[in-house]
Amino acid sequence: MKYICLIFMDTAKISALSPTEQAAWIAEQHAYDEALTQRGLLRSAEALQPVHTAVTVRNEAGHVSVSEGASTQTSAQLDAVYGLDARDLNEAVRIASNMPSASLGCIEIRPIDE
Repeated sequence: MKYICLIFMDTAKISALSPTEQAAWIAEQHAYDEALTQRGLLRSAEALQPVHTAVTVRNEAGHVSVSEGASTQTSAQLDAVYGLDARDLNEAVRIASNMPSASLGCIEIRPIDE
C-alpha cells in the first residue's frame, strides 16, 4: 500500500539543538532515508521551506483571501512529506517510528486514496 507521512516538527525542540546537534540529526535522517530507498520503501521525500515562507489561500463563499504564513499557529509545523510503499499500516507505523524526525515532533500517516 502507498502511504503519505506528514512530518510535523516542534520548532522549540529544533531551536534548542546546537548547530552540531542539528547537523548530526540531519545526517541521521539522510542515512535513514537512504536505507529506506535501498529497501524500496521510500517513494519520495520532500523537505519544506520554513513556515514563514508559506501562503494560505481560503475561498469562503466566493471571497478569496490570501495570508502569509501557515494555516494554523502551533509550535509544530509541517516540515516534510514522505511517500512510502509499505506492506500495511503496521509496517508504515514501524518505518515512521524509526525516523529521526519522530523524536523532534510527530508523524501523521495517511493511506493514499488510489
